[in-house]
Amino acid sequence: MEINNAQRAEILCNALPYIQKYHNKIIVVKYGGNAMINEELKQAVMGDIILLSLIGIKVVLVHGGGPEITDMLKRVNKKSEFIDGLRVTDAETAEIVQMVLAGKINKNLVNLIQIKGGKAIGLSGMDGNMIQARCADKRLGYVGDITAINTAPILDVLEKGYIPVVSTVGCDNEGNVYNINADTAAARIAGALGAESLFSMTDIAGILRDKDDPSTLIPKIYVSDAQMYMNDGIISGGMIPKVNCCIEAIRRGVKKVFVIDGRVPHSILIEILTNEGIGTMFVGG
Repeated sequence: MEINNAQRAEILCNALPYIQKYHNKIIVVKYGGNAMINEELKQAVMGDIILLSLIGIKVVLVHGGGPEITDMLKRVNKKSEFIDGLRVTDAETAEIVQMVLAGKINKNLVNLIQIKGGKAIGLSGMDGNMIQARCADKRLGYVGDITAINTAPILDVLEKGYIPVVSTVGCDNEGNVYNINADTAAARIAGALGAESLFSMTDIAGILRDKDDPSTLIPKIYVSDAQMYMNDGIISGGMIPKVNCCIEAIRRGVKKVFVIDGRVPHSILIEILTNEGIGTMFVGG
């Protein structure tokens, strides 16, 4: 659809109150799912993040990389094993996780942001002891429970006008490296930063009353009602841990958490810069 200059100006004017609301505030974007695999969507997400940064919103990008880790393990003939949805991570797998997340994926995203005209610096959870962790479960090996978040490296990067791109690898005082769930890390980082909002990109439209009907989207959920939705089976399966991370972020001081459809181009902009939004918003109460 072609739009004329007057319509472009009106779109910008309509976005002004939302830009003012978020100006100079920190938001955390948990980046994953199809938006991370599909090249066209990836380009759109990075463009959105650059735009938000240029209009004065402090964006922190937190990413995982499960499919790429699985792919690399296949290349070295190592089978992926999961317990309760978490990857069993022995010492060799932990090295591959570190290589893929903190190396390949992180630096590719930084490079893409810079190619598109943005300014980014890649960080891993090991840098500056940002994500401190301990063993979550001996059955899982080097899968970490977060014990503390040091926000200083992220704040230093933001202060210099760069977009921090954070890979979810943690460490402990003995030098062990831990694979950290990206949803969990994003929630804890958002809480520690006192972020205005956390945006969790998924491969669904949001929380649906009927999982097969996008028109049944629930636009707003109070954290006090989340357990009711779980009991009713509306929130189930793999969405339960994601929603628990949303609740954790709210309880740690994040004002709003959004579960948005990363398969929709510019979903972050639609959620931030319009009244209607696009996904499910979690709030306290």
